[in-house]
Parts: sequence; C-alpha cells; structure tokens
Amino acid sequence: MGKDLIKPGTDNQTPGKYREVGPRGGQVQNPRIVDIDQGDRLPPTQESGRKWERL
Repeated sequence: MGKDLIKPGTDNQTPGKYREVGPRGGQVQNPRIVDIDQGDRLPPTQESGRKWERL
C-alpha cells in the first residue's frame, strides 16, 4: 500500500518532513522538501496538480 498523498494548503497534518510528488505519487524532478510544525499548513507546490507525501 502506498503513502497517503495530501493536497497543498491542507492544514493540521502530522508535524515532520514532506516531499513534493506528482499527482499519483510519482517522483518529480527537483522536488521541494518542507518541514512543518504542529498546526502549519502545507505550502503550494511548484506546479499545479502536484501533492505532498510525508517522509
């Protein structure tokens, strides 16, 4: 079973590191990796349609 994919702008996610992935979870070139704290909202991705996965 794959990891959960989360849309940009979603808040109240588990604190930690998140990596930018394609619309179906595939790898993207030069993905952003962000570190969010409790209550933070996931930032926008570099391109429309991409999502976040927790590392």
